[in-house]
Amino acid sequence: MGVLRAAARIMGRISTFRSYQFVLLVAAALAVVAFYYFGSEKQNFSSTTKRIRQTQASHTSTNRNDEQRGKDADAGGEAAESGASLAAHQHYHALMMFTKVDKSRSLQDKFRVAMLSMVKHALFQDGEVLVLHFVSDQASRDLGERMLQECLVDATFKYEVQFHDVLLLTQKLFPIVEAMQKYFSAGSGAYYSDAIFFLSVAMHHIMPDSLMRIVQLDLDLKYRTNIRELFLEFDRFPPGAVIGIVREMQPVYRHTFWQYRKENPRTRVGEPPPEGLPGFNSGVMLLDLKEMRTSVLYNQLLKPDNVAALADQYRFRGHLGDQDFFTMIGMEHPELFYPLACGWNRQLCTWWREHGYGDVFQLYYRCQGPVFIYHGNCNSPIPEG
Repeated sequence: MGVLRAAARIMGRISTFRSYQFVLLVAAALAVVAFYYFGSEKQNFSSTTKRIRQTQASHTSTNRNDEQRGKDADAGGEAAESGASLAAHQHYHALMMFTKVDKSRSLQDKFRVAMLSMVKHALFQDGEVLVLHFVSDQASRDLGERMLQECLVDATFKYEVQFHDVLLLTQKLFPIVEAMQKYFSAGSGAYYSDAIFFLSVAMHHIMPDSLMRIVQLDLDLKYRTNIRELFLEFDRFPPGAVIGIVREMQPVYRHTFWQYRKENPRTRVGEPPPEGLPGFNSGVMLLDLKEMRTSVLYNQLLKPDNVAALADQYRFRGHLGDQDFFTMIGMEHPELFYPLACGWNRQLCTWWREHGYGDVFQLYYRCQGPVFIYHGNCNSPIPEG
């Protein structure tokens, strides 16, 4: 009997040891799955935001917003990254093109002005998160992450940062926008000839369906008000509108539509506001991706045959990418666009005043009302303050 009891004890220990081994193996497998899912799939989202926050914390105090909420620095970043917390927050999405910035000191300076002024004026409520999307090459991304550590250190709101690989997005975009590039590009190798500069035209096709609204912003902006107020403009879209955009403030399209205007002398196309159709400027755009996906009219206008037909009808050849496309279809279908007040994109370029249109320039350039965002297009200086 003593021998049997000893044997039972030994077998029990072996069984316990094997169970312990099994638990360790299961835990290790789950750890591998977690590493690949969270470390790989969400590299652009969670890891970038976390890395920026951790670097900020190592050099300065944590995000002021987190300080004001009871030293909740880790929760501020981590909660926004967890799946459960994502559902509990309202997200405001803003996208900027951030390519070749590593090679241009001018673009770096403009980006710093834009981000610092945005952070200075931005105010969001509890439970709201500003998600900053950047379309970038790898070298510019590395630079951008370092610059954002500086630019976001004084943010009083919760934020997330997501970088998108420009090459991957271009591959998705090219089949959709290839046909229109010849009508709205300067030529091979030109800045706007790359498919990525038609991103706003087809963003609804390549971004996930869960992303329903996004604001696309140029880098050469200076904010004078809370950017949250810009997002509220979405709620003012009339039925059928898919894009909110500001009119062009130079006689660009008076010039571009010259042949059509000559053949149609009574047309409003290219005429100054308020009665004319001066075209659009794409420096600040509100893209209702949900409505863009469901709009039969808008998606029909993306088809190559329809693009060609409108370009021929209006004798149109441009070089400003998405801005040209929106301007052209806006002449035919203004109901697709919600006209933002000029103060949301107060363009400062005066190039056309000295190039043949000085007599009518002010009719396009004037902008009455408060200025919310300055746009230093064509390298125009932006007022201080």
